[in-house]
Amino acid sequence: MIAAYNAQDADLYVSYMTDDACEAGYRGAVVREGKEGTRTGLAAAFAKWPENHAEIREKQAIGNYVLMREYVTRGPASDGSELVEPFEVIAVYSFEGDKCSRVEFIR
Repeated sequence: MIAAYNAQDADLYVSYMTDDACEAGYRGAVVREGKEGTRTGLAAAFAKWPENHAEIREKQAIGNYVLMREYVTRGPASDGSELVEPFEVIAVYSFEGDKCSRVEFIR
């Protein structure tokens, strides 16, 4: 999934997800719902930040979960909006079999 994310390939990224997967804040609101919502949201982000990249700093698998500490850089925005400073995020990926069903971000 991270390789697809860094290649800015939203279609490939969501191919690793269940149909009803989502991305959300940790214990919070869903920000991208279902494969199509995730695909659309990522495509918009990739268009806005064509240099967007996530570097995995640490990772650990525990049962049906994968935890990653990611360092994200956005680069200049294509719409001229203010530069987003690089940031760290903990991402908790939940799996059902070999598909990701939810990603929660702690930032």
